[in-house]
Amino acid sequence: MTTEKGISTKDKVIEALAKIRPSLQADGGDVELIDVSDGVVKVKLVGACAGCPMSTMTLQMGIERILKQQVPEVKQVVAEPA
Repeated sequence: MTTEKGISTKDKVIEALAKIRPSLQADGGDVELIDVSDGVVKVKLVGACAGCPMSTMTLQMGIERILKQQVPEVKQVVAEPA
């Protein structure tokens, strides 16, 4: 899907994740983009994030919230199983 400015939703998500990534890496984790389709972003939490009890909170209150703010086309962010 390409927006009116010629930048795809996936490219916007990649840019937004690049801004989020340093915070995750500071805690020993990271996020990998799996897919972007119909407003649903699939990611995989890796490193310390993969087994962290707070990973659901990180996904919903951190990654999803920021992606929705920066990329209005994003409707939902889901995590692939580790």
